[in-house]
Amino acid sequence: MDFSFSESDRTFQKEVRKWLDEAWPAEMREKLAHSANHHLSKDDHVQWQRRLAEKGWAATNWPAEYGGAKFTPTQNYIFDLERARVGAPGVIPFGMSMVAPVIMKFGTAEQKKKYLPDILNTNVWWCQGYSEPGAGSDLASLRTRAENKGDHYLVNGVKTWTTMAQYADLIFCLVRTSDESIRQLGISFLLIDMKTPGISVNPIVTLDEPGKGFQEINMVYFDDVKVPIENLVGEEGKGWTCAKYLLEFERGNAYSPALKQALQGVKAMASKEFSDGDDSSDPDSFHQRINDVEIQLLAMEFTELRILGSLAAGQNVGPESSMLKTRGTELQQAVTELAIEACSYYGVTKDEGTPAPGDNFTAIGPNYANGVSQNYFNTRKVSIFAGSNEIQRNIMAKLVLGL
Repeated sequence: MDFSFSESDRTFQKEVRKWLDEAWPAEMREKLAHSANHHLSKDDHVQWQRRLAEKGWAATNWPAEYGGAKFTPTQNYIFDLERARVGAPGVIPFGMSMVAPVIMKFGTAEQKKKYLPDILNTNVWWCQGYSEPGAGSDLASLRTRAENKGDHYLVNGVKTWTTMAQYADLIFCLVRTSDESIRQLGISFLLIDMKTPGISVNPIVTLDEPGKGFQEINMVYFDDVKVPIENLVGEEGKGWTCAKYLLEFERGNAYSPALKQALQGVKAMASKEFSDGDDSSDPDSFHQRINDVEIQLLAMEFTELRILGSLAAGQNVGPESSMLKTRGTELQQAVTELAIEACSYYGVTKDEGTPAPGDNFTAIGPNYANGVSQNYFNTRKVSIFAGSNEIQRNIMAKLVLGL
């Protein structure tokens, strides 16, 4: 199979590279350089996503009829590759990459008209209401209930690990609308305004959070929340179909562009921390472990390119998205483990290694150690969310290998 880009793809790559070099603002590059765990504020993300929307590149995999860029799978991959090169963030996925495809496929004409333009232009911020206490990877055991009252649903329950819920205008939720012998048949997909009376959001503070006001995940509580009946997406009791469709988009992203850039960063750290020839002949040496991860990453990249070929031929990612999710998250964790080891003692501290403008403290260690421990702690979760990697292996065994 030929994995090289075509001449038109190379031309597109030059266009993307030129635009990103000009459009990715210097002030945001500076903020990321001084940000532990490489977090930007909501306002910064919105500003960047609107800049992408002005160019027509915010919704890279949307159909043109909804205002999407309609990139080919290869163009989408190239865009991710070049975006990772300059360090620019991707779009926040909950609206653009997750609920929007569900609305396009299962939503009514009125829902498409109401929600898709605001998602495209980042006028609203979405969050995802899937996991619950006691219902994570076994999502079908969820207990948040929505009672059909004729013109509205009455929602009661709790969602957990809800990323950026404190900023969200809307949440898409899986809720139980009936009790069936097959649990998946009693679940529905609802769109809920976060300003509705009865919704409260409480923070969950995690080890990777460096302070300075940053906080990522939350508990969301629903206490007799009234949701208009027209906010149901698809048929009542068929929400599991929507959920499975959405997870193909959540699990099926390309990992190798960002991972290659991150590994280059680890190599740069190591070149400063270790002398040339430092135990490089020892199979257990740090140098050998970097080589091992790089080989695995190369295999991952060629797997993604192979799947790109299938997508270009009109096929869906399907259950192979579980393979990408499993391998990609394992490599994310491996790269952050190498980074924290490369920085040695400076990689352990939880303080920011580089003060931001106006901070009244001295930098702890070299600039490149900034945020290394936060990245390490943050990536412990990637093999759990969107279905744990153990669940992904079961899916692959059944649907890919036919076991």
